[in-house]
Amino acid sequence: MGLDIRLPIGMLFAIFGLLLMLFGTFSDKAIYERSLGVNINLWWGVAMLVFGGIMWVLGQRGMKRRSSR
Repeated sequence: MGLDIRLPIGMLFAIFGLLLMLFGTFSDKAIYERSLGVNINLWWGVAMLVFGGIMWVLGQRGMKRRSSR
């Protein structure tokens, strides 16, 4: 099997995290009054982007390790 599931999952989380982060950055600040002023979209976007990056790096490492055998 040539495809590691971490690669598409990592890309999916990275893309959605980037979109959510951009929405949180450029959206109206008034929508965050209910969350005590915390920009939830921005912070969850960053978390998803980091998680996606970690999954993608681990998938790349697994592909390299598999090809060197």
